[in-house]
Amino acid sequence: MALDSPRLTPLYQGPDINRIRVMAEACKKPAFSLKSLAPSRNKLTTIETQRIMSVLDETIHKVELVTLLSSAASNHEGPEEVLGEDIMKAVREHEELSQVFLGKFNYVQDEERRLREEEAFKDEGWFRDRLLSLQLQKSHLPPLMQQVKESTKDLLRLLLRHPQAARLLQMQSLGRSAEAQRFIDGLMELRGFLFQKLLTSPMEARDKARFVQAITRQNKRNQEVIDALESELTASLKNRDAEVQKENFVIQELKNHLHQVLRFSENSLHRTKHESEKQQKADFRASQARVAKIRQEIQQLQLQFHNLLMENREAEQALRKKKYKVETEIENWIQKYDTEMSEKQDEYEELDIIHKEEKAQLEELKSRHSALVEEFSQIRAEQEVISKRNWEAEQEMLRMVRAATLIQAVWKGYLVRSMLRSKKKKKKRGKGRAKAKAKAKGK
Repeated sequence: MALDSPRLTPLYQGPDINRIRVMAEACKKPAFSLKSLAPSRNKLTTIETQRIMSVLDETIHKVELVTLLSSAASNHEGPEEVLGEDIMKAVREHEELSQVFLGKFNYVQDEERRLREEEAFKDEGWFRDRLLSLQLQKSHLPPLMQQVKESTKDLLRLLLRHPQAARLLQMQSLGRSAEAQRFIDGLMELRGFLFQKLLTSPMEARDKARFVQAITRQNKRNQEVIDALESELTASLKNRDAEVQKENFVIQELKNHLHQVLRFSENSLHRTKHESEKQQKADFRASQARVAKIRQEIQQLQLQFHNLLMENREAEQALRKKKYKVETEIENWIQKYDTEMSEKQDEYEELDIIHKEEKAQLEELKSRHSALVEEFSQIRAEQEVISKRNWEAEQEMLRMVRAATLIQAVWKGYLVRSMLRSKKKKKKRGKGRAKAKAKAKGK
């Protein structure tokens, strides 16, 4: 947030500095425009940045739910049908616990303020007793605050297990207080800033640094121009001082002339003084009469003051009695509170014992679960070995089937070739015999 700089008016009427024309070279434009400094990406690409944003979104969601609990608890029309009896019961218990904590906290603050106001009586016994009771009340606040925190966590877990109820509760945003809304708006603004920061790459960050350096150099050049203007201003101030000296000389001459005029006016002054003395005597006589009248009025007012003082003393006595009665009632309430808190402490200790027993049972179940997990891992390893062996046997069977098929194919080819050879030999023999018969007939 920018702060408004105060404007100082000049202490003298000198030359108008705004009319001085500065003759300087126009500075070069920065290498990087403001548009180029915007992030080039619109979405988060890395898992780490997405996790960061998801954690912040979950936090904002939980804050929105927590800030609506008070309005849901104060609204008696319809929330049980919408949210459910279990959730509304937890919400009312949390609200009662929060109200108890706020009441005690405000009471402690009021007591501290009163003790600071009555610090002049710190050596008195009642002051020390009240201080001890205040310290006792302060010691009760941390456990109660822890209970409020635990209640808030349990209520958030219950709402997150019922998403529909959480959505219906979030629709009642009109019941949220202005402070809570400002806090949520601040978180949303933080989310936007963090989102822009995560979208910015190292190259873009380097470009921003260069842009800042360029602005710094430009600011340095502007400072040099300002120094030159200040030197010109000092020179003009010197000229102004010379002119002031001349004007002082003229003023001195006018004073001398005025002194001469005063000498001539002494006679008229004496006459005026004599007339004023006469008027003063007349005024003195009139003032004495007014003083007597005022003294009489003062006596009447003193009598009225005395009567009012007596009436106020009686009222003060009545108020003191009432204050004593109220203090006794407060002490009775404190004793009643102490007894109730002792009963609550006993109840808390019993619940703590039950919690420890359940925690021991949980540890036993965890040990059993770890043993079952180890046994399951062994069985799974054995199943993987058996499946691997079956796969190897299947591969071996496929290899043997392929080899048998190849052997059969080779054998069949061999048989076919041998049959073809035998047929060729028979044909050759038949041809030879036919030729021999033909030769014999020719002879």
